[in-house]
Amino acid sequence: QVQLVESGGGLVQAGGSLSLSCAASGSIFSIDNMGWYRQTPGKQREWVATITPDGTTNYADSVKGRFSISRDNAKNTVYLQMNSLKPEDTAVYYCNAYIRDRRNYAMNYWGKGTLVTVSS
Repeated sequence: QVQLVESGGGLVQAGGSLSLSCAASGSIFSIDNMGWYRQTPGKQREWVATITPDGTTNYADSVKGRFSISRDNAKNTVYLQMNSLKPEDTAVYYCNAYIRDRRNYAMNYWGKGTLVTVSS
């Protein structure tokens, strides 16, 4: 059984910083792309950032220059450093990873989410 567990959400004032982490555990053979998405009530889940196994990153325009995604392959963990936070960044943030398990079965996995609230 493979699972993703996020941590690091919370309440922060506008202009502040917050760091999220997401650890994958279980019967993992390999992890391909890892990423972060976010969702607010009544809206579709929105892509935030992705990182490939070799460290290539991509960001949504709304967070480019403010957020930074990184990963530690030895720890099966992806991070999201969020700086210059704005009230519109308030959302539940979800970790995502494409994982192949030791049965050679690959699929997209999601964490349960962590709430980030940015006050004005």
